[in-house]
Amino acid sequence: MSLNKNQIAQRIAKEVKDGMYVNLGIGIPTLVANFVRDDISVEFQSENGLLGMGPFPTEENVDADIINAGKQTVTTLPGASFFDSALSFGMIRGQHVHLTILGAMEVAENGDIANWKIPGKMVKGMGGAMDLVSSAENIIVAMMHTNRAGESKLLKECSLPLTGVKCVKKIVTNLAVMEVMPEGGFKLLERAPGVSVEEIQAATEGKLVVEGEIPEMTF
Repeated sequence: MSLNKNQIAQRIAKEVKDGMYVNLGIGIPTLVANFVRDDISVEFQSENGLLGMGPFPTEENVDADIINAGKQTVTTLPGASFFDSALSFGMIRGQHVHLTILGAMEVAENGDIANWKIPGKMVKGMGGAMDLVSSAENIIVAMMHTNRAGESKLLKECSLPLTGVKCVKKIVTNLAVMEVMPEGGFKLLERAPGVSVEEIQAATEGKLVVEGEIPEMTF
């Protein structure tokens, strides 16, 4: 069974630990805040100037002035604060963010990430991704394993302009959980329920390292 976007976010939420400061990128990563355990304390930071971001609001709680970096309305938790972009990027560049969760168009087997531009297509800007990937202690990518044409997004080398070099630590897709090995290659850690190792291998262009029995994901 291939995971949907909410299930990818739910699995990534298990990587969020008590006391962490976490930045959530646009797309699937923004869903992670909905699945973090209630018994831990986590501060979600958004580069547009918000610390203490909560889950998405219910319809009656929507405040159009409170948005994340993807222009989606969000909630705030008690003690949340608002600030300008200079302070926000000071937090990021000062390495005060423990975990960054990003979407990606491509990830290479050495940990390179491409997630900001497709040549020939209009882009509004690179956002904060380049600062985040160069500063965060830990970077997890949330994405679909293949593109709409069925081509792998986990590659030997990225073909798109790079956002960061050798920075991705772990990847969670609709098929698998993998970590990038120091010497290169995607080490398979978990399979999506009902998905075989062979299916994951077929969908992965880069080097896939399989050691022993690979367990199914739990949520």
